[in-house]
Amino acid sequence: MPDDTPRIELATAAGGGVARLTGQWTAAQFARPGLFRRLRGALPAARPDLAWDLRGAGQIDHVGAQMLWSHWREQWPPQLELQPGQRAVLERVAQFTMAPPPRRRLRLVDVYLEFGASILRFLGHARDFVALLGRISLDALRLAVLPHEGPWRDVSGNMYRICATALPITALVGFLIGVVLAYLTARQLRQFGADAFIVDILGIGLIRELGPMLAAILIAGRSGSSITAQIGVMRVTDELDAMRVMGISHSFRLVLPRTIALAVGMPLISVWTTLAGLAGGMLVANYSLDITPTFFMNALPKAVPLSNLTLATMKSIVFGVLIAMIGSHFGLRVKPNTESLGQGTTASVVTAITVVILIDAAFAVLFKDVGGP
Repeated sequence: MPDDTPRIELATAAGGGVARLTGQWTAAQFARPGLFRRLRGALPAARPDLAWDLRGAGQIDHVGAQMLWSHWREQWPPQLELQPGQRAVLERVAQFTMAPPPRRRLRLVDVYLEFGASILRFLGHARDFVALLGRISLDALRLAVLPHEGPWRDVSGNMYRICATALPITALVGFLIGVVLAYLTARQLRQFGADAFIVDILGIGLIRELGPMLAAILIAGRSGSSITAQIGVMRVTDELDAMRVMGISHSFRLVLPRTIALAVGMPLISVWTTLAGLAGGMLVANYSLDITPTFFMNALPKAVPLSNLTLATMKSIVFGVLIAMIGSHFGLRVKPNTESLGQGTTASVVTAITVVILIDAAFAVLFKDVGGP
């Protein structure tokens, strides 16, 4: 059985060196492990200015022809012997091979222009978001004056889809965070005999900070993306244009119901996540530090003033409003194509999570004296 392995053999002739090809120069042969790399390593020894003899190669397909043409620097060698079928393949590769675009050098002016474009994009987002905030404020005023015209069915539907269906995942994450935090805290407190202070740490950490922020991050990733995708699909399918033609306000029928639903549901999800976290922490405290659930529940109101829960509720309302508005903002900016829909959904989730963390940090600084001992 003949050996079909593609090879390059260098020989000397009267007129100079000759590079002869043998074997099958096809994609099926190049797929063999390590063969393509070995051929690429052997090609530099066969200079393009040598005489080339391809008649010994049993077959050359477009993959092999492209390798040779690239090695020849997209020029025909001065001496070339080949079969008619091989010439046809090489001529076809030479006809359709396109040179790669020249690499652009990074210039200071390009960096400056890209930075300016980023600033303009940010200002465009800020302008549209402020405009959306103004429309939502007017819609809320209209709803207060004419409550019977409000989209209450949309509000209840969004509360179920956004809030009620998120309860299992938020409870699971909150419970696991409570378990992890309690385990890490218990190991440190046991060294100093301060086992009872686990109630203070878990209470302040979960009720004031981790509970609301975890719930907001989960809702931003789960439901914020859903809001953007729903409104974005309406843009792709021209439903938003149809609503505008019929005189239906986008902000009143699409944005306001989601904003109300999250403003009402976010504090409830926050409390739910906090309770799940406290349950996990209570379980670990009972197992690791022999602190009974009865002692934990009796010590919790004394360790955590009620103002912490009030602050957490305020934060949750702000988180809910911002998540709904950010998701709607990016959904309304989607262009009528699927690529823009994917980009808008990704940007919505990243922006919402970033804003949640920034707002939580601002609350921590502004209200640092609230809820203390």
